[in-house]
Amino acid sequence: MSELTFDNLIDDGNYLGSERARQENKVILDELERKKKARSLAVPTDDNRVKARLREIGEPITLFGERAADRRDRLIYVLSQINAARGDDAMQVEEESSDESEEEVEEFYSPGSLELLEARRKLAEYSLPRAQKRLAQQRIDSKIPLGRVIDIRKKNFANLGSQIGDERPIAQVRFSPNSQILATGSWSGNVKLWNVPSCTPIRTLRGHNDRVGGVAWHPQATRTQSEDAVNLVSGAGDLNLHLWSLNSETPLATLKGHQERVCRVAFHPTGNYVASASFDTTWRLWDVETTQELLLQEGHSKEVYSVEFQDDGALVASGGLDAIGRVWDLRTGRTAMVLDGHVQAIYAIGFSPNGYQIATGSGDDTIRIWDMRSLKALYTIPAHLSNVSDVRFFRADDISFTPFSNSSTSTPDTPDVDMSGDIDGKETPAPETKIVNGITTEEEWKYRSGLYLASAGYDGLVKLWSADDWQLLRTLPTDGGKVMSCDLSSDGKLLASGTYNRNFQIFAPEELPA
Repeated sequence: MSELTFDNLIDDGNYLGSERARQENKVILDELERKKKARSLAVPTDDNRVKARLREIGEPITLFGERAADRRDRLIYVLSQINAARGDDAMQVEEESSDESEEEVEEFYSPGSLELLEARRKLAEYSLPRAQKRLAQQRIDSKIPLGRVIDIRKKNFANLGSQIGDERPIAQVRFSPNSQILATGSWSGNVKLWNVPSCTPIRTLRGHNDRVGGVAWHPQATRTQSEDAVNLVSGAGDLNLHLWSLNSETPLATLKGHQERVCRVAFHPTGNYVASASFDTTWRLWDVETTQELLLQEGHSKEVYSVEFQDDGALVASGGLDAIGRVWDLRTGRTAMVLDGHVQAIYAIGFSPNGYQIATGSGDDTIRIWDMRSLKALYTIPAHLSNVSDVRFFRADDISFTPFSNSSTSTPDTPDVDMSGDIDGKETPAPETKIVNGITTEEEWKYRSGLYLASAGYDGLVKLWSADDWQLLRTLPTDGGKVMSCDLSSDGKLLASGTYNRNFQIFAPEELPA
């Protein structure tokens, strides 16, 4: 074998390919660095200021079909390109100057109205005692063995029937608090009320002239609330919210203020306030009695799609098409937690009845479970094969099913509790030994709030999940290609889904008589 020398080397031109690869890698790395620095740029969120900044740098203030969020993204891209062309030093100067301008202009406090101040005081007075009772009851509930809970919550729902609900897709379905009426909101602009489980129509509520995105019941509707008073709220693509009674097909009042389509709506547990999420990148809080807008809350960089109140009444959560969720303290107006982890838009959000866990459903086909105590995501459920459109925790009827107490003759009213976790100051025995209102504790536990949750997906399925280990309990196929919404009745006997093909389905546990 001859010794290898430089004379044996042949120039085959591969060094040109290596140089080309280095150049391509450099371009990729430069682009990644530009994007990294672009994320740190301080850019205004107000659309008018975004347009003014674009005009300053010689860019068109708007493009055909461009929305406010897209315009802000374009401004970030153009500024990052300009700064990259100037070099790292210029980038640093630009960032510092931008930060300074943000501190001077962007960080500010908006003066609130006296009505908002009074509302926040009432919300604090309402939520603190409820939180105290919830915590005490949770200490008592923790005494039941986990194995018993797993056995109790097993659900075997079966399809009870399907009904054509409207002329266009059913955007949302919601059971009334007494579980006897189902409200459906449709892209036709109609809200319809149905008797369940017979699925016979009661009334069609006409008032919107664009697709209805959300419907929500007053907490005391069909119970203590008068049928002539406000029992229902709906939001639609006509930018309006309507308040409805149960005796009229026309709205009692119209709430106006949003600049873009209204998506989901929610009633506060007091019944005195309504929240609405909109494509104008805000969610708003309204006073039901005065129909006045109390709060316009920004904070999302893109459209806000979902909104939901905590059961205590202290917090509200919003989810946006920016893939970010936020939890807000209604008593102070501050952000309590940022739900940052999804890679696609958040279409559904819901508080667990335990008060500290939140479920979010996203376009990335997953459900994430967040814990406010640790300020992070606890679990990611690979829930559906396509968009998760709705998530709903089971909430029991507080009137029919009462918390455990030391007396077998307890009344439906919630008993007095203290912070020690005992009721009436006495040691509480194991729940499995008690009888409440003539029902065994095991029977009552079938209807405990928060035992499980339901999810709807664009894969045509509704799924039930356990609410502690987040395992799949049941998969329910529907007759629609996309399930737009789902809901669980408060008596634990029915599950409803609304689909893109204009139908809604009713499911019931198989052990119940048809």
